[in-house]
Amino acid sequence: MVWSRAPILDKPWLPRDGLVYTEAMTTSSQRTVAHVLVAGLCAQRVTLAFAVAGESYLAVLDALFDVRSQLRLITCRHEANAANMAEAVGKLTGRPGVCFVTRGPGASHASIAIHTAQQDATPLLVFIGQVATTDRGRDAFQEIDYQAMFGTVAKAVFTLDDPQRTSALLVTAFETAMNGRPGPVVISLPEDILDASCDVPVAPWVERTETPLQPEATRVVLDRLSQAKQPLLWIGGSGWSAEGVKALGQFADAWGLPVVSAFRRKDLMDNAHKAYVGEMGFALGQGAKRALAEADVVLALGTALGDVETGGYTRLDPATSASRVLHIAMRPVDLNRVFPTAFGAVASPSRAALALAASAAPTVRPWRDWARQCRALYEQDVLPVRVTGQVNLSEVFLELRRQLPADSIVTNGAGNYAAWLHRFFEHGQFGTQLAPQSGAMGYGVPAGIAAALWQPTRRVVAVSGDGCFMMAAQDLVTAAVHRARVVFLVVNNQSFGTIRMHQDNRFPGRTIATDLVNPDFVALSEASGVPATRVLATAEFAAALNGALAADGPRLIELVTSVNDIAPGRQLQS
Repeated sequence: MVWSRAPILDKPWLPRDGLVYTEAMTTSSQRTVAHVLVAGLCAQRVTLAFAVAGESYLAVLDALFDVRSQLRLITCRHEANAANMAEAVGKLTGRPGVCFVTRGPGASHASIAIHTAQQDATPLLVFIGQVATTDRGRDAFQEIDYQAMFGTVAKAVFTLDDPQRTSALLVTAFETAMNGRPGPVVISLPEDILDASCDVPVAPWVERTETPLQPEATRVVLDRLSQAKQPLLWIGGSGWSAEGVKALGQFADAWGLPVVSAFRRKDLMDNAHKAYVGEMGFALGQGAKRALAEADVVLALGTALGDVETGGYTRLDPATSASRVLHIAMRPVDLNRVFPTAFGAVASPSRAALALAASAAPTVRPWRDWARQCRALYEQDVLPVRVTGQVNLSEVFLELRRQLPADSIVTNGAGNYAAWLHRFFEHGQFGTQLAPQSGAMGYGVPAGIAAALWQPTRRVVAVSGDGCFMMAAQDLVTAAVHRARVVFLVVNNQSFGTIRMHQDNRFPGRTIATDLVNPDFVALSEASGVPATRVLATAEFAAALNGALAADGPRLIELVTSVNDIAPGRQLQS
């Protein structure tokens, strides 16, 4: 084994002791593809990966054994959870999260995270065991054509067919996952290739390439904003850096611009900042609603102006977007794809923010009073609302904000419980929100575990509904085994709440397939090794949360709510 002492860069994914693996190791005299592949991951400073073991990639598991002190492999209880954990790491770091799953059923289970990474623009590498090259195309045991399966979902699908291209393929996979609009890459590993001899050098370090905002584009954007009477900044997308987010805040502050964030991108702006006026989610608060309706210039930065944030493509009018929307996107295909715009440019969002922040702000800003009015409306939106049940989720998430440090990470999956979280929990720092724009259930639990393992000194809270939680509950044992400091909040209203709400709207009095009979969540959690408590009234939550946050390991709090309180300020009619 050969290690080199590399200088510590300001990169959170470096091993704590500064060691960087530079050469493959093996107990035999001959290196194999599996060894070179694993050495390449170590050279990319991958220190945390997730897996469900499979016979199709035993050689890789054996190679991982040799580097277990540097690359920590987390054994998960379901491939969907393993892949979601890797996707969460990709969100947190901006570099590809890594998971390993076996062929056929394993790949099928992992597909949900691949879809999430595609929709959320998250860098992700999913390594899938594959049948031997001699058996391919013969309907072999658990065989799937991964190009056909993932070709329209993944950013790229590769098969490692040539041992001598092992390092080159790994470099290409990292570059593809990170650059442009980030996304998932699938790498198929035929089991016979993994055992083949391989004498190529280990893959070199791959840095992300960012596209700058060209000076002429910067000038056009700033000119249009300075001439506006009521300009709005609409931020979103992925690929942001801490430096870029800081510049974004400086730009918004200097110009006095009201700011809205895209769906589940609230942590791009301190929500307590006077410029922030709301999230463009399924529900639109009064601050964001007024800002968008009255803005004469809208600068959309990073966001692709997708379905949810545009309210099913209704919040912008093509007749007016063509004259008032300026769009800075991550890739050319997103320009004028869903709405015509007045101006479009391609740039990495952080580089665009840095370019805009370097400009001088206008001395005359006629929109200041209007921006303050939009902010005042937002502040009204985050006041608690009344409920009919004993647990008021608006007060619960306001209490969560009061108790959590500003750098705490909050995760969630999908369901109406998330509407309460997104409205009443305010994010204060970048990198504190992990939530799937894809709307995938079952995300919060694995994302919370991954965040706690990646950032063990930060507080992590994973929020789930009862339906969402049961899609990932098997990995509570993973949190227990690794003593991940994550607090699981389970909102139990005994219903698939989102579907029940739509059912109530369209077919009142005809409830079917949305009522849930749940296990005893406290007993289930404790049987998995995670101490738990049940909250039946709002007043009980503060003490329960305080105790859970003080614990040196995972904890679970069940919140028993009324299905009647289906959304903030809204009750079921039937």
